[in-house]
Amino acid sequence: QVQLVESGGGLVQPGGSLRLSCAASGFTFSNFAMSWYRQAPGKERELVAHITSSGVSTNYADSVKGRFTISRDNAKNTVYLQMNSLKPEDTAVYYCKRVFPGFWGQGTQVTVVS
Repeated sequence: QVQLVESGGGLVQPGGSLRLSCAASGFTFSNFAMSWYRQAPGKERELVAHITSSGVSTNYADSVKGRFTISRDNAKNTVYLQMNSLKPEDTAVYYCKRVFPGFWGQGTQVTVVS
């Protein structure tokens, strides 16, 4: 069955870095575009970054451009989100998603606090 398992979240100070991973199984990972979303308390889930199946093309929310990098390793069936220069407003549960047909991971908490 399809599974997406996120890891790498945690507690970090402002200005710090984290790398999230999303391990995929149950489908041919290299055939599908993938995205990272986040949802902060009391807010709607928002798209953070997107990567095509080959990894050639990426795009980002304006709020994270220049700080976050999405990448993938199709040999390892894994998509990553490198997050640098973290801010308190980046605090959220981060989810990876197989874009279409849509399938969500369970999420990983990122907390940025002094």
